[in-house]
Amino acid sequence: MVREIPRKVMSGGGVAAVLLLLGLFAMLGLINAARTDDPGRAIGFGLFIVVLTLLALGLFTVQPGQGRVLQLFGDYKGTVREDGLRWANPLYTKQTVSLRVRNFETAKLKVNDHNSNPIEIGAVVVWQVTDTAEALFEVDNFEDYVRVQSESALRGLANQYPYDHHEPGEMSLSTNTQDVAEKLKDEIQDRLAKAGVKVLEARISHLAYAPEIAGVMLRRQQAAAVIAARQKIVEGAVGMVEMALEQLGQKQIVQLDEERKASMVSNLMVVLCSEQATQPVVNAGTLYQ
Repeated sequence: MVREIPRKVMSGGGVAAVLLLLGLFAMLGLINAARTDDPGRAIGFGLFIVVLTLLALGLFTVQPGQGRVLQLFGDYKGTVREDGLRWANPLYTKQTVSLRVRNFETAKLKVNDHNSNPIEIGAVVVWQVTDTAEALFEVDNFEDYVRVQSESALRGLANQYPYDHHEPGEMSLSTNTQDVAEKLKDEIQDRLAKAGVKVLEARISHLAYAPEIAGVMLRRQQAAAVIAARQKIVEGAVGMVEMALEQLGQKQIVQLDEERKASMVSNLMVVLCSEQATQPVVNAGTLYQ
């Protein structure tokens, strides 16, 4: 594998100043040679200007957050990361690679979750080039590589977990967002290890059931919510009935046999668990009439 080699090059400011002074000197010499009709000197100063022009081609700039990859006839010579005006061998090709933090959002992918339910999922990936040599020479186009591998990792992640949990403690895409994000980040990083890219963050940006089952799943979620609410209501009603019977017995307000207790429990449960307001019924007789 090709690894990045830090390359130190000359500061371009001093080189540019020297080249400028030499260029002015050569131009004055060329003009003087033309005036004195001295073809030998004119040719010499002309060649000197050509050499200075070739040397000036070695000047290049490096912006903050960028790197310049140097190559000589296809041979990798190193990467310059120091920003400012720099000078290197004019024969070097100098390719710019951004080292800044970048992000993109994947397309909304239609995949099956762990329970084979079709879902739509998308993610935002934040990444940065850390090794310019690997990014340029180990993969064909590292930007396309990052995008394709991120979508592939997202598909694989969606197959590993259900959309929603059905059992206590089960990890799901919709509830364990932080854990799923860390897992997605690790999955993408493993795939991009050869591209000189570091994944800084990966989070799911879109998650929904596919349209063909969205209505059915919505009714299922509503039913689950109703069942959970009913469980809470029943638990609360049982506690209130138990407390009422206990306090009636302790304070000896009324003596109830087992049949009257059963009737009282039934009435209280109806009142506490009913969705509609109960209507009182006055019993003028006794329980046994």
